[in-house]
Amino acid sequence: MKKNTKTIRIISGKWKGKKIIIPNIKTLKPTKDIIKETLFNWIEPYIYKSSCLDCFAGSGSLGLEALSRNASSVIFLEKDINIIKILKKNIKKLKILNTKIINTNAIKWIKKNEKKYNLIFIDPPFQTNLITEITHKIEINKCLKNESLIYIEQNNKNKNITLPKNWIIYKTNHSKNITYSIYKVK
Repeated sequence: MKKNTKTIRIISGKWKGKKIIIPNIKTLKPTKDIIKETLFNWIEPYIYKSSCLDCFAGSGSLGLEALSRNASSVIFLEKDINIIKILKKNIKKLKILNTKIINTNAIKWIKKNEKKYNLIFIDPPFQTNLITEITHKIEINKCLKNESLIYIEQNNKNKNITLPKNWIIYKTNHSKNITYSIYKVK
């Protein structure tokens, strides 16, 4: 393995224990295994055959975990071409066919999106304030199916987030520096 990469594992499903390569980039912060395990325990009943959107995909670990647990498809949105190259290698290694990687700014893409999703992952770089903007674009552009779930991971220092009024917390938890939550649309 190259020095500018590291690995993380898929924690359950058909690719349980498989390692995926991620670039060793300071701004890239894959979801920690303990958080990922809690998240997927929460959403397990909703994953089967769900269509997923992984905004700010980065390593793609959330979308790949969903596919491993039988999501029907995942669209990965990522603007960094170097990260995309490694994500493509991981997808090829796992022989995944039901996915698409789009090199784009997630917020601009959401504005043009016409598809609806069962599950959306929102985990932007922590040093940005993108959560408020993208969540409102998702709501305005009607990207959610009935009974959809939205996962949001954020730095605990980010206190200025406003979400659409009809999104309610389904589950939430905190670690030392991170708050992670599942929302439902009422």
